Amino acid sequence: MANLPAPLANPPKRKPIRTLRKIALPLFMYPMMLLTALVCLGPFLWLLSTSLKMNANVYKFPPQLIPWPISFDNYVGVFEVMPLWGYIWNTVLLTALGVGINLITCLVTAYPLARINFPGRNFIFYAIVSTMILPNAAGMIVHFITIQKMGLYNTYMGIVLPAAISVFNVFLLRQSFITIPNDMEHSARIDGASEFRIFWNIMVPIIKPSIATVVIFDFLAFWNSFIWPIVVLDDTNKYPLTPALQYLQGNFSYNFPYIAAGTIISIIPIIVVFLALQKQFINGMVGAVKG
Repeated sequence: MANLPAPLANPPKRKPIRTLRKIALPLFMYPMMLLTALVCLGPFLWLLSTSLKMNANVYKFPPQLIPWPISFDNYVGVFEVMPLWGYIWNTVLLTALGVGINLITCLVTAYPLARINFPGRNFIFYAIVSTMILPNAAGMIVHFITIQKMGLYNTYMGIVLPAAISVFNVFLLRQSFITIPNDMEHSARIDGASEFRIFWNIMVPIIKPSIATVVIFDFLAFWNSFIWPIVVLDDTNKYPLTPALQYLQGNFSYNFPYIAAGTIISIIPIIVVFLALQKQFINGMVGAVKG
């Protein structure tokens, strides 16, 4: 028999190295993630802290990060100095109208671009996507003239109509429609389902995560809309919340806790919507990337 090599007298010990890596990686990663979270949440936490302070405590040095004594008078006062409930209702109405119209138009645009074969489909899709390079401000004058000619000046439809369809949402929904297997569509056609029924009863429920993602993006866009409502609306009583808070800042710049309290009130619905749809949002983004 051939002589086999003798076993090593002192074999290398790899377990301590692996154990050290398992310990060192969390010790490095968790502080970094905590630091990143603090940097991202820092402005919000400072705003929340300011909204709970009395006006005399805002400009103290060094700054007092944890307010004491905690006071909710700013939240009560901001409702007293301006009709905030009316502005909140205006924002809810504008956001619901904008999200609903945008979602419907993007769905009916993305579906044929993904599932129906027709001449020039890819050219139309690339032409639509190419418009994403244009800045939003470039079409503001054209939109304003169009709104005036249509008689929609000083109306909520005048705000919503230029944003009735989003190219990014069309792209996101199209990518989600593409990931659906063709067998489901073929089976529905064999059973006699119409094109609309296939679209509404089969395709749309499957891409609920992507729809939730579109709802979050649209909700953020319409809820925080600022410049365009000021351009379109002549009546300040119709203003949504963000322009109204700018009005508050102009009249109460000396009382920054009022401004902070109003801003926190405007942020709360965004947080609620995101927490309610966060799981669907993550799944929708992952599905779009795979598509």
